Amino acid sequence: MIRVLIVDDHPILRSGLKEIIMRELHPITWGEARDAQQALAEVQSQDWDLVILDITLPGRSGLDILHELKQARPKVPVLILSALPEDQFGKRALKAGASGYMNKESAPEELVKAIRKVLAGGRYVSPVLAEKLAVDLDGKGEQYLHERLSGRELEVLRMIASGKTITQIADELHLAVTTIGTHRTRILEKMEMTTTTELIRYALRSKLVD
Repeated sequence: MIRVLIVDDHPILRSGLKEIIMRELHPITWGEARDAQQALAEVQSQDWDLVILDITLPGRSGLDILHELKQARPKVPVLILSALPEDQFGKRALKAGASGYMNKESAPEELVKAIRKVLAGGRYVSPVLAEKLAVDLDGKGEQYLHERLSGRELEVLRMIASGKTITQIADELHLAVTTIGTHRTRILEKMEMTTTTELIRYALRSKLVD
């Protein structure tokens, strides 16, 4: 029996994933989580053979909790399935412990291929991400400004770009308003910008929010 936990805030997408996977892999038992808090609770309460994790979740992002998931269950493979660009988020996800990164626009058969690979103990890297990694290895790849940010800073940037206020971000991340303000200041410094408007324009242009 293969135990799969799907973490995504869209019920229709979770149902669609089940249908795709069940056509090729069985028997399977399922678990579902719609946000980061539920995902952490599910991972801590029982064993899973695979976690399929979205990045864009209510409250904390998938990337933000990935380290905690791997701490709780070091051996469980985590496949990131996101609408965000592979070339901008894939490398960060792999470094954080993910076994693979897929874009939601990928073909169903490619998803099954990725799942089979990570269940077998391997890593799945799409052609787009593989090219990005190869170019970066040569030292000739384009370095995005947001690659200078820590995981938490990137999450704060994405939340700012989605239109949330500093207070709303603090509430969702369970942090002090002053802490979020400090993150915003550091983000501006690292990205060599001076206003929140510049940050939002950059994030939208770079497709950091879906």
